Amino acid sequence: MRKSRIAPWAAALLLAAACTLAGPAATAAAPGLAATGYVALGDSYSAGVGAGSYLTAAPRCLRSSLSFPALWAAAHSPSSFSFTACDGARTGDVLKDQLGPLGPRTGLVTITAGGRDVGFTSVMATCALGGGGRCRSAVAKARAATDRALPGDLDRLYSAIRGKAPAARVVVLGYPRLYQLHGSCSGGLPDTDRAALNAAADHLDQVLAARAAAHGFTFVDVRRAFGGHEICSSAPWLHSVDWLDLGASYHPTAGGHSLGYLPLLTHAL
Repeated sequence: MRKSRIAPWAAALLLAAACTLAGPAATAAAPGLAATGYVALGDSYSAGVGAGSYLTAAPRCLRSSLSFPALWAAAHSPSSFSFTACDGARTGDVLKDQLGPLGPRTGLVTITAGGRDVGFTSVMATCALGGGGRCRSAVAKARAATDRALPGDLDRLYSAIRGKAPAARVVVLGYPRLYQLHGSCSGGLPDTDRAALNAAADHLDQVLAARAAAHGFTFVDVRRAFGGHEICSSAPWLHSVDWLDLGASYHPTAGGHSLGYLPLLTHAL
């Protein structure tokens, strides 16, 4: 059962959307990874906000048994699985609160982080409630923050991960685009605003991919896999505004994790 959110738009944007790899069918994990420890770091996209079936431990973090990290661990039985990803986490929160389980025996680390840092929570609130010029202005500010502060924040976090887990395969996963343009939505944001949000997601993922490559990490781009499954598509893997659980808005559904993120992660390994 989904946990209702108190801050209406607190997770609304931890969306920040998108990337470029999208492999075909899932393949078996790289030999040896399942025999080592797996640590899943990051924000609400890794925690599984929007997927339901939330775990009772650390209820504030909204970690889901249907999230892609939990599904991968269930399928591959790593020697240990530490699930520290948490709803609302910025890169600084991951650095401060989530790296404890990392160590020399850690074989796999996955992470989604960065959307919250650049202010997409407030962007989505502005766009959903205001729209028009205010929306596109908010998007422009988020893109500026993506270029100004995020690269350094990611470098500090990625360096700390490598320092604590020197032998680990580190996989950075991107965010999907939110909207299918000219789709089936009968109301809501105009396509000009939707296009601006999609472009900002692309820009965010470009920064994530560049910083991941600089540290020798694997970057998984989910945009192509989510193509045809965005909000306003006929088979969405993302929640639109959910008035019963606003925190799930703009997050992947259970299908987005099992059919989108999980096969891409498995293929990348």
